[in-house]
Amino acid sequence: MSELHRARIAQDNPATARVNQPNREEGVVRAGAHPIEEERPEDWGWHARAGKWAQITGWVMTLAILSYLWGNHEARMEDLWLVGIAAVMAGLLLWDLRRKRTAWRP
Repeated sequence: MSELHRARIAQDNPATARVNQPNREEGVVRAGAHPIEEERPEDWGWHARAGKWAQITGWVMTLAILSYLWGNHEARMEDLWLVGIAAVMAGLLLWDLRRKRTAWRP
């Protein structure tokens, strides 16, 4: 950002100040306010892994999609889509299981 642009910002809004933040870019804060030095994931939202419940839900949804194979439809084009989507879901769930087993975590 050019010095001219910075001066124009400061001139347009005197209620803000530019501050140097440790280990971060220069920031603009309200006059008299203290800049945020560190944001923790807990401060802004959920950060945990879904764990076994994601796997359980995924397999239940895969079985629910396959249950649509039984019905009153006569054409088999829907069956191809249902089996294809269920196969993709099962593949992703198996990939997730393998990834969790081989992860380098404490």
